[in-house]
Amino acid sequence: MISVKEAIKLVLKHSHSLLEKETLTIDRCLNRNLASSVKAPINLPTFRQSSMDGYALCIGESSIYKIIDEVKAGDDKNPILKPGECVRIFTGAIVPDTASAVIMQEKVVLKGDKIKIETLVKQKQNIRGVGSQIKKGDNVFQKGQILQPSGLALLKSLGINEIDIIRSPKVIIVLTGDELISPSKTLSRGKVYESNSLLLQSALDQQGIETQLIFFAEDTLDSTISVLKKALLNSDVVLISGGISVGEYDFVKQALIKLKVQEIFYKVKQKPGKPLYFGKKKKTFVFALPGNPASTLCCFYIYVLPLLCRLKGGQGGGLISLSIPIAHDYVSNENRALFLKANIHKKNISVLDRQNSSMLISFAKANALVYIPEKVNKLKKGDYVETFILPTSILT
Repeated sequence: MISVKEAIKLVLKHSHSLLEKETLTIDRCLNRNLASSVKAPINLPTFRQSSMDGYALCIGESSIYKIIDEVKAGDDKNPILKPGECVRIFTGAIVPDTASAVIMQEKVVLKGDKIKIETLVKQKQNIRGVGSQIKKGDNVFQKGQILQPSGLALLKSLGINEIDIIRSPKVIIVLTGDELISPSKTLSRGKVYESNSLLLQSALDQQGIETQLIFFAEDTLDSTISVLKKALLNSDVVLISGGISVGEYDFVKQALIKLKVQEIFYKVKQKPGKPLYFGKKKKTFVFALPGNPASTLCCFYIYVLPLLCRLKGGQGGGLISLSIPIAHDYVSNENRALFLKANIHKKNISVLDRQNSSMLISFAKANALVYIPEKVNKLKKGDYVETFILPTSILT
């Protein structure tokens, strides 16, 4: 059994970026990583642009200016201004070559075809210069940059409609357990509704990764070997839910040995999620996750997510980690590291009730995970704790 920190180091040590790339239109690249750096094909903006609704001036000696024309966004006109003349102009419009400043409309008094300026005017004020945001040839993004809505919009504003991105990892989920049934069936004695497939699929969807296939292995060694053999041949990552513990009907470990999967580690000194397995066969990674839902999701966020981030071309380590003061005293009798479902509120964090590994209700209400190292048994109110922010969390 290894420590949490050792397990994370081993996952990152064996991680790498996928080499294959694909070309997609910008609208399909949310949460995807760039396969190469991107240089700006044009200046942004491409012309001198007004940042205000107001008047573009050719600065003269008087505070009175004559309005000779109007330029709105989208116009290509270029009226010639003499000192003391101006044009009515709107945000985003092209600034005439002979204009030296833009004054916002709230700073002038309009009288017929003239304006009187009531403040000091400086050269180039309220004018976005050519290439003031990005110059042609500048590096916009480096290889591996993850594309969020703002990044996609920036590329679009540069006239880029297609981009090379790193291929998305192929992930297969393998479910085990004869006790599991679909929610569409009537619940009978001894059976439970299967939810881990949706749990993992949804967590993968948040990362822009579509699950390729979901296999179901019966609780026999032959069935488990057959299903895992097929999954290993068709994926970059195999996520196995359940069957990795030491029960008489837990066949995953035996099947992985039979299939000659290289074990990197098995069992981590933590709660929940102790019976976690991480291995590799050729280029395919294998995580055997505990079957209890809260354990499954915890292990996904702490171990699987960093690997997926690296496969996609990123350099991050998974969830964002912050040091936050705890809102109350906390005592533990465990000799293992703990990951506790918690809520951040008003710059403090509170551990939630119902931390059992089979319970999703606390996870469903949490926006963070508190990490408590194995040698820490007591915390006082105000002590800082390492806190992992859950994806798409709403912090209050």
